[in-house]
Amino acid sequence: MGCDSSDTKLLLGGFVALATFITSCNARCYFIPGTEPRNDFLDECEDTDGVKYSIHTNWQTESCFECSCNEEGIQCCSKVAVPLGYDKINCQSIFYKENCTYSVVERDDPEKTCDVKSWIL
Repeated sequence: MGCDSSDTKLLLGGFVALATFITSCNARCYFIPGTEPRNDFLDECEDTDGVKYSIHTNWQTESCFECSCNEEGIQCCSKVAVPLGYDKINCQSIFYKENCTYSVVERDDPEKTCDVKSWIL
């Protein structure tokens, strides 16, 4: 029994939906809705620390999230690629807050880097 084009399209659609779901689950983002009534547009956004931002501005937080303010609220997403596929027994990851990056080095010799097979944003 062979696959016809409708079976192939259904299967392909399932893979696309799964890939979209996996991508959205791995993305480290959050949204802070505005406090204004929904029928009024915001003219500024306020973050969880009480800092206010003008509409259509972008900034980076100290915890390496890139944020933007629009009429709906604040959208922030991590800009840090986190190492996943590496030898966790012989290697360790080190986070550098000043440039929002990780390096993976050998535990016994931190001067030597380790191979990383996968990263997640």
